[in-house]
Amino acid sequence: MTAIAIGQKRHTDSALKQGDTGWPGMREEKTMKKLVVFAMAVIGQMLVVGVAMAQEAAGTAGGAGSSAVLGLAIAAGTAIGLAALGGALGQGKAAASAVEGIARNPGAANKVQTPMIIGLALIESLVIYALVIAFLLQGKIDKLIGG
Repeated sequence: MTAIAIGQKRHTDSALKQGDTGWPGMREEKTMKKLVVFAMAVIGQMLVVGVAMAQEAAGTAGGAGSSAVLGLAIAAGTAIGLAALGGALGQGKAAASAVEGIARNPGAANKVQTPMIIGLALIESLVIYALVIAFLLQGKIDKLIGG
């Protein structure tokens, strides 16, 4: 049985996981490839859906108005969706960093907690701005429809 030395640790062949080469960067490379394939699949689906909706809108009498309404509806949904995603990721990272800092130095809890809460409030305000923008776009949709 052979042993592979990685840094200061020694792993035997049986201790290596399936697909793990023992080199630190190889697992991240496989993860990145999977991420790129997933992103390309999502982009491909978006392009196909756009073509299908363009054909449907061209067949109706109010094609220009319906595509404007569709664009605004997609923009409103995308704005609030991306804002919620970004806000959640930002708040999670901020809270994790603050808790990690408090765990390392419990005496600094009061000094870490106040800036964290201010940061969380600012992150949440950006999500609220996106919600307001989505409502404004919804108002434009109502005007285009005639409601």
